[in-house]
Amino acid sequence: MKAYNKENIPLAKTLRKNMTPWERKLWYEFLKNYPLRFQRQKAIGNYIADFYCAKARLVIELDGGGHYTEQQAEKDALRTKELENMSLKVLRVCNLDIDRNFNGVCEYIDMAVKKSLPQSAALTAPSSEGAN
Repeated sequence: MKAYNKENIPLAKTLRKNMTPWERKLWYEFLKNYPLRFQRQKAIGNYIADFYCAKARLVIELDGGGHYTEQQAEKDALRTKELENMSLKVLRVCNLDIDRNFNGVCEYIDMAVKKSLPQSAALTAPSSEGAN
């Protein structure tokens, strides 16, 4: 993977301390205790990914309302393409989906992780039942 931009580290640390409500929910209610390690606000290349799992080569980006302008959609498409060029899979999740279908989001992430792992790697994911 391409080395990260060291100038992004202070910003990544600030973002970790100031997560959005949707990032907090996904982190504390699902990803923090997931069987594979996820990192929050991970510097990758010239970007800071909301969540990253190295073993699954998976980036999760949470998109709020600001991501749905034409200009931001173009930036997001470029970002996704550049991350995919680093052999990473990018999942974009709408904040509304975190609010309205949290269990479905957790299942979607779990399926993406399992699909990315070699068949020989066994993974027992936590149940998303009971998650709100």
